[in-house]
Amino acid sequence: MIAWIGENYVVVGTVLYWVLDTCLRIAGVIVVPRHRRPGAALAWLFAIMLLPIVGFPLYLMLGKAQLPRKRREKQKVVNRLMHLRAREIPDSELDPDVPSWLQSAVRLNRALGAFPLTGHNDADLEIDYQTSLDRMAADIRTASSDVHVLFYTMGLDEVTQNFFDALAEVADRGVHVRVLYDHLGSITHWPVYRAMRQHLDAHGIEHHPMMPVKPFSDGAFQRPDLRNHRKLLIVDGEIGWMGSQNVIAPHYDKASNIRRGLRWQETMVRFRGPIVSEMNLLFATDWYFESGQTLPMETVVHGTASRPGTYECQLVPSGPGFVFENNLLLFNQLFYNAQQRIVAVSPYFVPDESMFSALVTAARRGVDVELFVSEIGDQFLVFHAQRSYYTELLEAGVRIQLYAAPAILHAKHVTIDDSVTVIGSSNMDIRSFLLDMESSMMIGGTDFMEKMHVVEDVYRSRSRELTLDEWRARPTLTRMLDNTCRLASAVV
Repeated sequence: MIAWIGENYVVVGTVLYWVLDTCLRIAGVIVVPRHRRPGAALAWLFAIMLLPIVGFPLYLMLGKAQLPRKRREKQKVVNRLMHLRAREIPDSELDPDVPSWLQSAVRLNRALGAFPLTGHNDADLEIDYQTSLDRMAADIRTASSDVHVLFYTMGLDEVTQNFFDALAEVADRGVHVRVLYDHLGSITHWPVYRAMRQHLDAHGIEHHPMMPVKPFSDGAFQRPDLRNHRKLLIVDGEIGWMGSQNVIAPHYDKASNIRRGLRWQETMVRFRGPIVSEMNLLFATDWYFESGQTLPMETVVHGTASRPGTYECQLVPSGPGFVFENNLLLFNQLFYNAQQRIVAVSPYFVPDESMFSALVTAARRGVDVELFVSEIGDQFLVFHAQRSYYTELLEAGVRIQLYAAPAILHAKHVTIDDSVTVIGSSNMDIRSFLLDMESSMMIGGTDFMEKMHVVEDVYRSRSRELTLDEWRARPTLTRMLDNTCRLASAVV
C-alpha cells in the first residue's frame, strides 16, 4: 500500500485535497450560520467557499466574538460584582415631563448594564487635544487617595509628558495609582509604550495590559481583536473623565500619520457628582478582570453628599462579556424614537442592518438626521466600507458632513432632539458592537444639550456637506472598492 501511494502520490494528494475541500465546505454550511447574523454568516460562507483551506481555519480563529472559557467564567464574576455594587448607587427619578421613550431607555440600560440613572451631576466638554490632557493632569495633581486610569492606547511622548509626570508626582507622595491600557492598542506604538512602562515602573505605579495577546493562556484560543476600547480617568472617586481621546500624541507617533499631517480631533467630558462612582465601578471590574484584585468598596463607591450639578447621567458598558450588544440596543432605541433631530458623530461608521434601518427610517419619516464623518480615513478597510452606505443615506435625506482633511474626527457622540446625549468610546460600527469593550454615557438636560450644540457647530464649521450628485459622480472603480470592503467588514 505504501509503495502504491508513493507511486501515485499525485492522484492520492489530489483526492485527499478534494475530500478535505468538500468536508470543509459542508462543515461551514453547518457551523457558520449558528447564532449569527445573516450578513455575517454569508460573508464567512463566501470566504470559506472561495478558499476552504484558508477560510475555515480563519473562521475557527476569528469567527466567534466571545472570550475563552476561563475568561467568560471570570466575566460572570465581574458582572455579578457589578450588579451587587451598583445597588449601593441610588436611583434618580426622571422629570415627569420627559418623553416616555426616554424613561424606557433608562430601564433598558439598567437591565443591560446594571447601572442606575443618577442625578445632580455636572459635566464639561473639552475638544482641544492638548488642553484635555493638561486638564486631566491638573485633576490628577489634586488627588489625595486614588487615581484610576484606563485608556485603549497609552504612550509617553512630548505631548503626554505632563500627564505621566502628574501620575508620578502623586504616586511619589503616597496616592494609590492604578493604570490599565489595552495590550494591542498600546504595544503597537512600541517606543512610546516602552517609555511609558519604564516611567510607571520607576515610580512604583501598578499597571496591567488589558486583554493581553496570549492566545492559549486561558485554556483556549482568544481571537486577538477582542479589545478593551474604553477611556476612563477617575480621581478620588470625585472627578471623572471619559470620551474618545487616548493618552498619546494626536498623530499617534506614527511616521505615516506625521508624513500625511494627520491629527486626531477628540471630544472629552469631565464629570463630577454621583455618576463618578459608576465610572469608578466600571474601572474596578476591569481592574479585577486583569489583576485579580478586588478594590475596597469605600475606594469605589463614594457617598452622594456632593451634588455639584443638575444633569442626569447613566453609564452604559458594553462588550463581548455582555450577553447583549448594549450600545447597539441603546442607539437603536433612541433613533427609532427621535422626533425632530439626530446628530451623530462617529469616525468609523459601519452599522449593522438594524442601526442602518433605524437611521434611514428616521430620515424618511421627517427627522432631521445629520452624520459627521471624516473626509479621509486612517483605516483603509473601514473607510471604504463606510462610504458604501452613503448613497442610501443621502437618498433617504440624511445630511453627511465631511470633516476636513488632514484631521481625523475621532469623536463619538449622538444627540437626540433636545432630550438626550450619548457620548463615550463607542463607534457606530460592528467592531464596537461585538468585539470591543466600550463605555458610553447617556446624559439628560437641556443645559448640557446646549453645550453639545456648541461642539456640533464647531465641527460643522470645519466640515463640508456631501451632496448626492457629487457622490453619484465618483469613479466606478472607487464604488466597486467601497462595496467590496463593505462585504469584508461583515466578517465578524
